[in-house]
Amino acid sequence: MGSARTALAAVVRKEIATARGTARAVLAAAESARSEAERRRRMVRDAYATCLTQLADARDAARLDILRRYHHESATLSATVETLAAASAPGAAGASWPAWGPTEPKPGRRPGLLRIGMIAYDPPPPPGQPPAQRRALLPALIPLLDHAHLDLSGEQSTVDGVIAGLLLRTLGSTRPGDVRVTVYDPEHLGGTLAAFAPLGSADLLSFVGPGGLGPMLDDLVEQIRRINEQVLAGEYASLPDLTAATAGPRPEPWRVVVLLGDRASGDLPAAQRAQLDRVVRTGVACGVHVVARGVPLAAHPTVEHIVVRDGTASAETTGDLPIRLDPPPPADRISQFCRQTAERLLAGPPPASFADLVPGKLWVESSAHGLVAPVGDGPDGALVDVPLGDDPPHALIGGPSGSGKTNLVYAWLGALATRYDPGELALYLLDFKEGVSFARFAPSPRDPSWLPQVRLAGVNVNGDREFGIALLRHLAGELRRRAQAAKRHDASKLAELRAEDPGGHWPRIVAVIDEFQVLVSGRDAVAAEAVELLEDLARRGRSQGIHLVLASQDVSGIEALWGRSALVAQFTLRIALPKARRILAETNLAADVIPRHHAVVNTDSGVATANRVVRLPDAGDRTMWRHLQTALWEARDPGAEPPRLFDGDAVPVLSPQTLPAVAPGEAALGERIAVDPAPAVVGLGRTPGRNLAVLGGRAAEACDVLAAAALTLATHGPARFTVVCADAAAADAAARLAAALPGAAFTDTVADVPAASDVPHYVVGYALDAAGPGLRPLLDDGPAAGVHVLGWWRSVGSLRESVGGLGARFDAIGSWVALDVHGADLAPLSPIPGGPAWYPRPRRALWFDRTAHRVPEVIIPYEVAL
Repeated sequence: MGSARTALAAVVRKEIATARGTARAVLAAAESARSEAERRRRMVRDAYATCLTQLADARDAARLDILRRYHHESATLSATVETLAAASAPGAAGASWPAWGPTEPKPGRRPGLLRIGMIAYDPPPPPGQPPAQRRALLPALIPLLDHAHLDLSGEQSTVDGVIAGLLLRTLGSTRPGDVRVTVYDPEHLGGTLAAFAPLGSADLLSFVGPGGLGPMLDDLVEQIRRINEQVLAGEYASLPDLTAATAGPRPEPWRVVVLLGDRASGDLPAAQRAQLDRVVRTGVACGVHVVARGVPLAAHPTVEHIVVRDGTASAETTGDLPIRLDPPPPADRISQFCRQTAERLLAGPPPASFADLVPGKLWVESSAHGLVAPVGDGPDGALVDVPLGDDPPHALIGGPSGSGKTNLVYAWLGALATRYDPGELALYLLDFKEGVSFARFAPSPRDPSWLPQVRLAGVNVNGDREFGIALLRHLAGELRRRAQAAKRHDASKLAELRAEDPGGHWPRIVAVIDEFQVLVSGRDAVAAEAVELLEDLARRGRSQGIHLVLASQDVSGIEALWGRSALVAQFTLRIALPKARRILAETNLAADVIPRHHAVVNTDSGVATANRVVRLPDAGDRTMWRHLQTALWEARDPGAEPPRLFDGDAVPVLSPQTLPAVAPGEAALGERIAVDPAPAVVGLGRTPGRNLAVLGGRAAEACDVLAAAALTLATHGPARFTVVCADAAAADAAARLAAALPGAAFTDTVADVPAASDVPHYVVGYALDAAGPGLRPLLDDGPAAGVHVLGWWRSVGSLRESVGGLGARFDAIGSWVALDVHGADLAPLSPIPGGPAWYPRPRRALWFDRTAHRVPEVIIPYEVAL
């Protein structure tokens, strides 16, 4: 019993222990599950919190991005509006009054908008910053020319200030004369806009009295009818369309009509109201615009209403944005501008632009059939071409001093040089007035470039008519060469010759001679030869492509042309500058009425029916020419030779290192006056009379002639030199020459000079009229024995004594150079009866060589540096 009870108790205890273990396991599992649930709840809670944080961050970032974009786009929009405003109202149309000044629009630009004030707005602040304390401003712009009529209402004095500003901006942003203003001011009789009164002197402003409104409106209606019928002619809807289609100047001015009335006084009479309504409906297309205060305008799409209240305004163009009006422009600034505009118009229109004459591409034209180039624009704005070819072949340009001949020539040369390359055009330029007009086309120490078409430029040649003869002789030689080539190819004119001989070099030649009357005036041999050469070149040059352009202040006093109607008749192209005389036909008075900067171009010998009035550009600006010339120079053939520049004021300098090339036994005396520079050379062979006499009292020049001759003789082969000086004034020059000549003897007498020599022996004598006896045998017998005298005699009489006295012949003097000796004194030495027509001038000499000349020749003695 006891054992059973014990066993039962053991079993119970065991079950209780098992149950307790199970309960503990269940409890442990429950605790673990609760911990896991808590962990999961924490994870969910943390994940939700993270999502909320991320969502909040994303929302904040999005908000900041939106604000940044808004601020950027707002700033960009503001900048865009400011840029558009500046482009729509440039210069005088939109500048503030302190910075205001007139500005002319570019050709072809249509009128823009006009500023009347500023529009204020609050720009958005950058992110994280407080709102801006200052309001931003943008220009308030309204339309007028080619766009609208203006109807202004509000406080009268403020509105009148707005109108004054609009008129000043309108006039200041257009070309002078393009806008004409009419003011109807019955209350103040024009006093409201009195500052604009100076425009009246130039017919740009008129005031209409109280009784003139009806006639004024009638005239406006008639102007609109005329423009529609005759100008637009049914082909164009408006003047802006016509101007854009033709790419020319505007054919009609703008007409701005200012009506200053009083709304309280009632409306206009029915007839005037009807006319005003017609102007409003049809005026804008025809350039007629109404600016009204106190005179209501009928509703129309072209009417812009502006309402002024308490210093601000609203306009239909700007919508509800309030406009802070600009103050009225200062009255003194208005009057000053109007006065300057009127003076400018009364002085005549300004020159056209030289850039308009330059083509888009250089050197694309052919001169085979002639030369065509503009010199300016005509009344219609189109360029006026000037031809040179078979007809007209030559040109005559005339105009008094200061009328612009040189400027015209510059413009013409620039237009030609940009169209025809050096293979198509060759230019020879000669200016007989004192100055260097054509020197800019040749290279200089400051500017190595030159105009590639120029072959010769002669300046300061008013004292060297001989150079003009040299040019005409050169052209005559070219004419003969071309005529012979044309004969070989059976060609009658240049175009045919170029077609038959495409490998030849046959450019058209244009020779410009300014102040040509210097060359042909007078009754001497130079004038006679010049006229003869000109007549031949003018008559035959047209078919061979040689064209003459003669310019002069006045041709009425050119005696050499009297009776030479055949010569003048060849110059069918006439260009007359203001007040030019005897260029056009006698009954053609066009040159008397054209303003400054203009010319009459006539291709029919000056007959009035062929007149074309041309506005000339300003072509004299050195900077502009330098840029153009440099561009042409850089485009030249790299092997092209620079042009010859002959400067009448320049003296050729000679030194032992820069001696001209001469043949043995030849002496260079100076430079010949010729197109191609060459030394004046005398040959000293073993022929009787091969001595040289230098005559005159100019010691320095005489010493230079002797030094140049001796130095060049010393450059070839063995020779002996004896320097004889009998004048203390020439002692230094003689000593320097003796030192420069190898082995030269120096003495003051010719007594010891041998009469014969195995090598050429040159006796260089200074003041030989004082050298004592023994000279005549040297002069007579020396050349055949190889002894030659190169001597300076201070007068022709002293030379006569050296050769035998009164009645003696000068056979012993085969060549002579006369300095300050008049032509009549040279009669014993000259082949011309009575002596040559020689009038001494500094640094010029008359040279004669019996073996080379028929008549004496003018040369330029060298300046010798020893």
